[in-house]
Amino acid sequence: MRAFAALILLLAGIGAARAQPAASHSYGLSLLGSLALPAGFTHFPYVNPDAPKGGEVTLSAVGTFDSFNPFILRGTAAGDVSRVWDTLLQRNADEAGAAYGHLAESVDIAADRMWVAFNLSPRAHFNDGTPVTAEDVAWTFETLRKEGRPFYRLYYAGVASVEVAGPLRVVFHFKTAANRELPSILGEMPVLPEHWWKGRDFSRPLTDPPLGSGPYRVGHFEFGRTIALDRVKNWWARDLPTGRGLANFDVRRTEYFRDSTVAFEAFKAGQVDFREENIAKEWATAYDFPAVRRGLVKKELLRQHLPTGMQGFGMNTRRPLFADVRVRHALALAFDFEWANRNLFYGAYTRTESYFSNSTLASSGVPQGAELDLLAQYRAQLPPALFTEPFKLPVTDGSGNNRPELMAALKLLEQAGWTVRHRRLVNAAGQPFSFEILLAQPAFERVALPYVQSLARLGIAAHVRTVDPAQYQRLMDSYDFDMTVVGIGQSESPGNEQTGDWSCAAAKQTGGDNLMGVCNPVIDALVGDVVHAPDRAHLLAATHALDRVLLWNWYVVPQWYFPDVRVAYWDRFGRPPGEVRPGLVFDAWWVDKARAAAVDKARHNGD
Repeated sequence: MRAFAALILLLAGIGAARAQPAASHSYGLSLLGSLALPAGFTHFPYVNPDAPKGGEVTLSAVGTFDSFNPFILRGTAAGDVSRVWDTLLQRNADEAGAAYGHLAESVDIAADRMWVAFNLSPRAHFNDGTPVTAEDVAWTFETLRKEGRPFYRLYYAGVASVEVAGPLRVVFHFKTAANRELPSILGEMPVLPEHWWKGRDFSRPLTDPPLGSGPYRVGHFEFGRTIALDRVKNWWARDLPTGRGLANFDVRRTEYFRDSTVAFEAFKAGQVDFREENIAKEWATAYDFPAVRRGLVKKELLRQHLPTGMQGFGMNTRRPLFADVRVRHALALAFDFEWANRNLFYGAYTRTESYFSNSTLASSGVPQGAELDLLAQYRAQLPPALFTEPFKLPVTDGSGNNRPELMAALKLLEQAGWTVRHRRLVNAAGQPFSFEILLAQPAFERVALPYVQSLARLGIAAHVRTVDPAQYQRLMDSYDFDMTVVGIGQSESPGNEQTGDWSCAAAKQTGGDNLMGVCNPVIDALVGDVVHAPDRAHLLAATHALDRVLLWNWYVVPQWYFPDVRVAYWDRFGRPPGEVRPGLVFDAWWVDKARAAAVDKARHNGD
């Protein structure tokens, strides 16, 4: 959710462009008020501005890829390819809701907030030497909105038109002034070279290495196996405050594996240099191999201070089986988190009780004040308990005997028209309650299968199916699933992305982010309150209200979150000291030649 000089010479070039009212002029944008870094800052606080360049790093990914175009539905794009393109503004990872001038060295926002203008840096150029122009920005915007993923049409819906107001000035005119986040959203837009895309079909998977203006270009690759990003040594932004100390590896290679177990074995063998670990059991038991004991491989917990969002078993409400909120609530009651945390996760996780967990954006208690005022107008459309009871998830003793929760679930299912006959849960027509839990990784089977056993005690016939990542993505894009594991990330400044996550319009768009098919007029209205919040206080109230209504509708079976980032790496890196808000900014790391030589020697000798 991501140092300028005033461009005096541009003003003479605006010429016949339409006259515009008074505007504020800035070197960046902040959603929370003033910018933390002053004009003329030299580098982001979490980088080493003198970090050495050079060396190679090998990372891993599970899955495959067959395209270099991440902006469309067709094909599976290489995960790292977005580093090829620069954006108008660059987010400061250590500051909430702030971004600073990058391709655009300054930003003008109208006093009435009906337009934003980005003034491009005269130094900005693509990696073939061609200047980045306002025409490229306008072409990118229109292309993404017309041919990109459905997400872009929702994300940019508040833009009425785009105007090329000079060679280096582009103006976006808005339909209303209500969306305070829209200028920042446009600032996150990667800028594509119009001249390079001429003669190419943007809607098709891209198999040619793309041209960008970013710090890396595509080097050696084999589709489905490996991709190497080569550092652009004359990157135009290497000495900008937003580029200094970043993109330090000469080669950033990603090896693709079809299985996470094989990927981990590759790391242990030294074929992969760095990995993030997201499985508690592996973190607790699998990192006792010789290289760790000898100090060649380091493992660390990096504290992060960002909202952790929601992870859970998401139910596709497009399926009639999940249309009744009582059914969804019952399925949530059947999940024994305490047993799973004790037996599968070594007690490492915290139960997720909000879509904005680990932040002040999370709702709590009962609605009060401004939040209550927002919700009161929808009182007739909301469950009465929402106003009088805190939302709470069941808490078991962790023994595996969650009988009270299952009895409560069965009562809800009976209210929804389901009864147990011959140990099977059936509806009035005798049809059994049966569904599939679709997974993309075998590692999640150890969580899903005990849940299936718990559901069986209710007479529910659930089964698990694991497919390869490419097939999984196709099924997600077409919403062809019953239940799956969803992860819904959040920023500290929720905005337009909530439309893509929860609106009725998003539920109908192929390849959208509203996987659960949420379509609720109250949620639509509250999303509008979030998007159009005039200040931070209103945003907090609207987000609390939205969070509460989502929770009480039981669209997911909430799972867990972890407040740290688990990393393991061969000890061949240098990195800036101190913490950073996301826990990890790997782009600020570099290869330490002395350490790398020692580790590579040990690898070669088989130590």
